[in-house]
Amino acid sequence: MTRKMKIAVFASGSGSNFGALAEACEKGELNAEIVLMVTNKPEAFVVERARKANIPIAAVRPKDYETKEAYEEVILAALRESEAEWLILAGYMRLVGQTLLKAYPSKIINIHPSLLPSFPGKDAIGQAMGHGVKVTGVTVHLVDEGMDTGPILAQRAVDVIDGDVEKTAEAIHAVEHELYKDALNKLFC
Repeated sequence: MTRKMKIAVFASGSGSNFGALAEACEKGELNAEIVLMVTNKPEAFVVERARKANIPIAAVRPKDYETKEAYEEVILAALRESEAEWLILAGYMRLVGQTLLKAYPSKIINIHPSLLPSFPGKDAIGQAMGHGVKVTGVTVHLVDEGMDTGPILAQRAVDVIDGDVEKTAEAIHAVEHELYKDALNKLFC
């Protein structure tokens, strides 16, 4: 096995994908080590998950900074200190700006709960359900300046479950946890 990649995971909410990645690293199922968890919401449950996993946390509120660049410079300093090699977005509800894009060219990955390019942005599951699709899915992609527009690395379809948003979301999360691990391992090995 090749050396473990040092990754920083970015999240804004409950952190189920963060938890799945941390568990995969711990079990040796992901050829990576999470060296930092970054959040824009210090009150988010993902912070508790990171604490329990003994993973360093950078909780930085965008509203505490006058510009997006200033906000990202603080994050970049923490990333450099942690020696993170890849940035892994896992429910990070902000567009990544030029400061991070320039510092990590082609090294920022995102997971999105739809088969992009369909249903980009927020509430992709709700968008899919609203359009009455029978199949949705999960996409892992490189991050660029746009919203969910970067090159696609992996996709997997998920059947919509009888118009049930909650059950469909559960099915999507289960696929996310496996697909993200698999896609990242392909990059890191």
